[in-house]
Amino acid sequence: MAAGTISMQRIAILGGGIGGLAAAAFLNCQGLPAKVYEQAPRLAEVGAGLVIAPNAGRQLRELGAFEYLRERAVRLDTGWEFRRWEDGRILSAENLETACLDLYGEHTYTAHRADLLAAIRSRVPADSVELGRKCVGLDRCGDAYRIHFADGHSVEADIVIGADGVHSIVRGTVFGSAPATYSGTCAFRALVPADRAPDFARRPTQTLWIGPGHHLVHYPISAGEYVNLVAFAPAGDYTVESWTATATEREFLAEFDGWDRRLTDLIRAAGTPGRWALLDRAPLTRWSDGGVTLLGDAAHPMFPFFAQGAAQAIEDAAALARCLTADRDDPAAALRRYEQLRIPRTTRLQAVSHSRSHINHLPDGPEQRARDAAFAAEDPLVANGWIYGYDLDDAVARG
Repeated sequence: MAAGTISMQRIAILGGGIGGLAAAAFLNCQGLPAKVYEQAPRLAEVGAGLVIAPNAGRQLRELGAFEYLRERAVRLDTGWEFRRWEDGRILSAENLETACLDLYGEHTYTAHRADLLAAIRSRVPADSVELGRKCVGLDRCGDAYRIHFADGHSVEADIVIGADGVHSIVRGTVFGSAPATYSGTCAFRALVPADRAPDFARRPTQTLWIGPGHHLVHYPISAGEYVNLVAFAPAGDYTVESWTATATEREFLAEFDGWDRRLTDLIRAAGTPGRWALLDRAPLTRWSDGGVTLLGDAAHPMFPFFAQGAAQAIEDAAALARCLTADRDDPAAALRRYEQLRIPRTTRLQAVSHSRSHINHLPDGPEQRARDAAFAAEDPLVANGWIYGYDLDDAVARG
């Protein structure tokens, strides 16, 4: 094999989150070892819960990570259970027990983010991850790239994958450093121990309470040990974007004053919530430049209203590995093919995730009543088939 082919080159992944580790795992499965550089000193239990939709579940099974996750994941019986804010009346609900498998070849699950991260990391060689490596710069160095870290260390790589989040250094270096914008929406998050949660919240159900200017989602995670709670409200002048920032129970409750008592009781059971401002970036028309490319939130941060952020990062990782494997002799061409394959899909998801905020937050009135009637009439599983039924192998072949 010629010296210029991928297997003879150094692949660096900046960021050890879900997307970065998934990229390392899929590449490793294809015989393309990569090194992950993560700024955190350890891969701690950050974040809370997430939904693993069929499109993500299929990729995790192919990766061999699903069985590791299965013990801690919760398989949903019901999803898209929309409830009215003031009285909890169910507007619409979908039976997921068999429908997802029949339609898309996989169930829908929920999990703690840390459990998903651990499952993916189980498919990455231990010596392929370096912690405490915060990237502060990236330079072209002949035909390669030199990556600079905050501790003064630097490394060279032939292929650089920026999986370093919404504040991506790689994105800023390659495509300009325009800052992310504040969306005007903030999120509260909390984990409620199951023994403190009411029965309705412990069901294997993804429930969405929707009302004027706000909505709240809950579902069980961690083998039913906790109920994940995430809520969205106007941000006002709040601009902190951090997994570690917190609010008070009083602030959380104030946003849902007047809502169904069962919901506010669930909020009270949550204790001190986290709080962060949702950031926004316009879609990019390209992700790659030579041997450098982007992945996950670095490429396409999206609002969480379709629960597809982690799923799209996993899809990115799988597609990237397939493209690099298929075009080993020309990595730059492989990266161009990867972006051409993925950008149309992620751009569309960014758009529909944005629009969902308006739909979920309608004030009471004629438009809200029309929305509720539409919820009762539509089948979200069928309507969202373009998301959940996405065939990555077919897309790569066509791409």
